[in-house]
Amino acid sequence: MSDDNALRETTIDSAVVFDGVLLHVRRDTVRLPNGHTTLREYIRHPGAATIVPVLDDGRLLLERQFRYPNKTVLIEFPAGKCDPGETPLVTAQRELREETGYEASRWQALGKINPLPAYSDEVIHLFVAEGLTLNESRHDADEFLELITMTPAEVAAAIERGDITDAKTVCAFFLWQRPKQLIHP
Repeated sequence: MSDDNALRETTIDSAVVFDGVLLHVRRDTVRLPNGHTTLREYIRHPGAATIVPVLDDGRLLLERQFRYPNKTVLIEFPAGKCDPGETPLVTAQRELREETGYEASRWQALGKINPLPAYSDEVIHLFVAEGLTLNESRHDADEFLELITMTPAEVAAAIERGDITDAKTVCAFFLWQRPKQLIHP
């Protein structure tokens, strides 16, 4: 591997373009490795967690949810943004409970992904939840979703057909599917 410093860009100036409830857009002037300057616009995001909930019979718990920017219903694993001061695991536990009504007795970290690194600093932490117990879901007032279950083979087939296109769900599923010895060498 070469030296990362040969690729680094240095911030010269930074400005807020938009400061929303969830998203915060910035425009930075940066110095490139060759000495030239350019603009970089990007979204600041608090981070998120995605959960692969595994039922005792091996089926996976997913959600069907309308996603406004795409104007379509997507199939996804439960997920949500980190609240201030929350660790990714606490976020995952809270989101699983709120969106599905389940709590898990066993948690395993699968890793993290940068879903849109060209224009967002979002990091999504991926987890597996097992030993699920159903309690009561507490959706947010503006959150409407339908819970579904699928076998791992059905999820794989849905990804291949293009029925599941959500990047965090695809990544989490394939990381969960890898041989267990690769998770904890």
